Amino acid sequence: MKKLFIIFGIISFLFIIKPVLGLNKSSDSLISNSSASIEQVDNSEGEGVYDGAFDGLKQFYNYTGFANVTWGHITMIFIGIIFIYLGIKYDYEPLLLIPIGTGVLLGNIPFVEGNMTGIYESGSVFNYLYFGVVKGIYPPLIFLGIGAMTDFSSLIANPKLMLLGAAAQIGVFATFLGALYLGFNLPEGADGPTAIFLSSKLANGINLLPDGTTVKNLIGPIAIAAYSYMALVPVIQPPIMRLLISKEDRKIRMKPPRAVSQKEKMIFPIAALLLTTFISPSALPLLGMLFFGNLLKESGRTERLAETARTKLIDIVTILLGVTVGASTQADIFITKDSLLIFGLGAISFVIATMGGLLFAKFMNRFLKGDNKINPLIGAAGVSAVPDSARVVHAEALKSDPHNYLLMHAMAPNVSGVIGSAIAAGIILSFLG
Repeated sequence: MKKLFIIFGIISFLFIIKPVLGLNKSSDSLISNSSASIEQVDNSEGEGVYDGAFDGLKQFYNYTGFANVTWGHITMIFIGIIFIYLGIKYDYEPLLLIPIGTGVLLGNIPFVEGNMTGIYESGSVFNYLYFGVVKGIYPPLIFLGIGAMTDFSSLIANPKLMLLGAAAQIGVFATFLGALYLGFNLPEGADGPTAIFLSSKLANGINLLPDGTTVKNLIGPIAIAAYSYMALVPVIQPPIMRLLISKEDRKIRMKPPRAVSQKEKMIFPIAALLLTTFISPSALPLLGMLFFGNLLKESGRTERLAETARTKLIDIVTILLGVTVGASTQADIFITKDSLLIFGLGAISFVIATMGGLLFAKFMNRFLKGDNKINPLIGAAGVSAVPDSARVVHAEALKSDPHNYLLMHAMAPNVSGVIGSAIAAGIILSFLG
C-alpha cells in the first residue's frame, strides 16, 4: 500500500513542476497547433534534427496523462486508493470497494477527448459496459444472486419482524424529503439500498424534466455514497445502538425460531412476489428477480441454476457494476456541490434508518409479553446491508451477554429490509417516473 501512495506522490509532483518545464499549456491548444508545428519543421531548412525530435517528444507529452492532469483527477485517484485500502486492510465490503476503487482510478486517468477512451464517450469500451448501469440492467441481476443465496426461514418463522425492515425505510423517505428541501429537482432525490437502480431511472443525465431540461448525472455520487455507508456499517451502527438501547434491553434473549418446512420455503417466494409487486409494480425488476432467485434455490429442482446465480453470475455482475460505477466518477462529474450534499444526505439516511428500526423494536416490545419479547438491537438490521448489519447486531449483543446469539433473529429484519427498500424504490419511481 505504501507503493501506491508513492506513485500518487510522484504524479502530484509531476503535476506541480509542469509549469516549470514550460509544459503548462492546455493540451487542446497544443494538440491543435501540432500539425502547424510539423509543417514548420518540414519548411524550415535551418532547423536541425534536435528541434524536430524535441517537438515530437513535446507532442507525445501532450497526449499523456501528465499533460492533462488536474487537481480534480489527483483528488479522485486518492479517493480510489482509499477505497481499495479500506477493502483490503479492514475488510470493509471488499467485493464492492475494491472494484469501485479500481473503477475510480480508471475513470480519472487524464486523457485527450475524442479517442473513445472515457466512459462518457460514445463508442468506448467503458461506455458499452456502462450501458448496464444507465439502463438499470445490473441491479436486477444482483438481486437474482441475492435471492439465490438468501434463506428466508427466519422471516417465515417470525413474520412480525418484517415490520422492522419496513420501519427502517423511513430513512429512504426522509432523504427524499431532504433532497427536495435542498433544491434538487424531483427526479434527483434518489437514494437508498437500491440507489443505483433508482438513480439509473431518475438521475442518469439522459431523462428530461417537465420544463425540458436534462436531469443531472448523479449515478456515480449516489452509488458511491450508498456503498460507502454500507461498508461502514461496523463503524456507524454500534454507537447508535448503545445510545438508544439500554444494557438491560440488549441482554434480552429471544426464543429459538420454529422449524420451517420445505413446502413453506417454496411457497414463500411465489406468495411474496405476487404480494409485493401488486403493492409496488414499479419495483418488479428488483423484486421479481429477488424472489425468482430464491425459488431457484428452494425448489430443489434447479440447483445448477441457483448455483450459477449466487456464484458466477453475481460475481461477474458485481465486477462490471463496481468498475463502471467507479469509472463514472470522473472529476468533472463527481467533485461538485451536489456530490457533497448527496454524501450528507446518505449519512443522515443511514442514521435515521438505523434509529427507526431500533425505536420501532422498542415500541413493539410494549405489546409483547414474556419470551415473545424481541431484542431491540435487531431493529438496526432493518437496513438492507445484508448480512453485515445482522453480524453487527450479533456482535453487539455478545458484548452485553456472551451467550446471546442473535444472528438468525437479526437476519429476518435484514432480508425484509432488502424487500422493503425495493418496494420503497418502486413507490418513489411510480411517483416520479
